[in-house]
Amino acid sequence: MGEDKGSVPGLTTSIGSRTALADGIALRGVVKRFGSHAAVDGVDLDVARGEFFTMLGPSGSGKTTLLRLIAGFERPDEGTISLRGSDVTGLPPNQRGVNTVFQDYALFPHFTVADNVAYGMRVRRIPRAERAKRVEAALDMVQMTELGHRKPSQLSGGQRQRVALARAIVNEPEVLLLDEPLGALDLKLRQEMQVELKRIQRQIGITFIYVTHDQEEALTMSDRVAVFRDGRIEQLGPPAQVYETPATEFVASFVGTSNVIETPHGRAVLRPEKVELTEGAVPAGRTGSVGTIVDVAYLGMVTRFTVELADGSTITAVRQNRSSGAGTVAPQPGSAVAVSWSLDDAFPLEDTSDPEVQVGPTDKGAQ
Repeated sequence: MGEDKGSVPGLTTSIGSRTALADGIALRGVVKRFGSHAAVDGVDLDVARGEFFTMLGPSGSGKTTLLRLIAGFERPDEGTISLRGSDVTGLPPNQRGVNTVFQDYALFPHFTVADNVAYGMRVRRIPRAERAKRVEAALDMVQMTELGHRKPSQLSGGQRQRVALARAIVNEPEVLLLDEPLGALDLKLRQEMQVELKRIQRQIGITFIYVTHDQEEALTMSDRVAVFRDGRIEQLGPPAQVYETPATEFVASFVGTSNVIETPHGRAVLRPEKVELTEGAVPAGRTGSVGTIVDVAYLGMVTRFTVELADGSTITAVRQNRSSGAGTVAPQPGSAVAVSWSLDDAFPLEDTSDPEVQVGPTDKGAQ
């Protein structure tokens, strides 16, 4: 066992500093079918002990099904699931050393906060004094110590989310599975809870496997991100790598907004923040074209410009709103501009299998 990373009295953990992948979760050839449809299609995956790992993808991509397979709520049709070197493929959820936090927090409305957190320990017949000690530590960790006497109906959405998290971590699982737990919260609260979840995960040091369709959550919190598509992992890596060097056009379009352009070496992805807008001609040493702004969207921290180029295609650029007078281009449709970029900022794409995809910006919308 490694050294204890848990720093909250009453909550112990055997999780030490980052250990080998073999000491974490291993999936080999995992397949889950519903009828003729493979919801999970031959997934191989290793998650390191103590890692904050996120499965990101659109609805129907297989990420939630895979989470349920790891939890034991579903059984794979093929493949194996191992935890710390032991095959748990056929074990029920309560024998796997994992806990799950869902978007629906499922708190008992007639219990107090403290009783909700203690419920799992009561079922396991943990002595009352030990329960009280661990409940206090868990509530302190999620900053809910003063609200232990309240009922769920007296809490905000964010507070109920914290109670559900405390209820999960108080049982000291080796792995915590989180299935879009922030989906019901408003934007500001969701952003606050992203920071809190990361803080708590670092503090207790257990493995978090997080499912979301929200790219901001994935990029903000994760050590690594797996982007799912049609039951398979399209790309796996640290958040910056997935964003800056997307392996496929799907990843480029789903994780953020992208321009797909033609280069001398084939199709490439160009992020809008890499695109510059200037008056006049394309600056020397840069690649680009002239065009006309057809749309301007003020987004708070940035302004997004859509530019129609001479060949009829469009490209998207964003500019930070550093001050009310910043910029060299008037932010209004109809302005003639030069659009330029460095070829070093255009990352080549591996898949060119879809000839119907138009060169230009792709955006995953409000995900």
